[in-house]
Amino acid sequence: MAVVDVSAPDRGIVTLTLDSPANRNALSAALVGELASALAELGADDRVRAIVLSHTGTTFCAGADLREPPDPGAFVALLRQLVELPKPVVARVRGHVRAGGLGLLGACDIVVAGGPDVSFALTEVHIGVVPAVISLTLLPRLDARAASRYYLTGERFGGAEAARIGLVTAYAGADDGVGVVLEPVLEGLRKAAPGALADAKKLVTARVLDAFDKEADALVTLSAHRFGSAEAKEGMEAFLERRERSWAL
Repeated sequence: MAVVDVSAPDRGIVTLTLDSPANRNALSAALVGELASALAELGADDRVRAIVLSHTGTTFCAGADLREPPDPGAFVALLRQLVELPKPVVARVRGHVRAGGLGLLGACDIVVAGGPDVSFALTEVHIGVVPAVISLTLLPRLDARAASRYYLTGERFGGAEAARIGLVTAYAGADDGVGVVLEPVLEGLRKAAPGALADAKKLVTARVLDAFDKEADALVTLSAHRFGSAEAKEGMEAFLERRERSWAL
């Protein structure tokens, strides 16, 4: 069963929908692979001006699928693909986003969030790992003090805070006005010349791609080290068993 749904173009806009509600759209090997394939196809399609990345259910993405995790290198390649794609990618978020899901948002060009359920958290340290590879897309965009706080504490925060610290472009409020906020954004993209749009995207993603060039290999190594640690084994077992971690005070 497909876990990524691709819509027909609507005046140049195609919607990619993460559609794996059984695991809350977690980053499984299947989801990462399907999303990469869809992006490659749409990036080469002259009918497509921009891509909206959306989701089913109340969770945009729960982070890595602990039962079927993707290869760290494949996930890094997906993040870079999003950043390098010549078409803008606009995330539409109406639910929870956790851990690696924030890395997807960091790789998108524009992020609009809203609705009563929207919330965010970098929960990696709570299960004994760290937000390693997603730092490639997050740290160039986030307020430095906020990154320190949420990387270290794993606290949950809402849409207004996500906009303040640079994680999302706009917070539409608890009344789920995401569509209203997105309308002028998508109309602006429809009016843009395709070649100029691609070159403009290169200007605003240069710092992010520089991080990939300099740090990707070291962060993949760090991710593998942490996922193989005794702390991660305990943390992931506790998470799956719905019990408290042994180190919690």
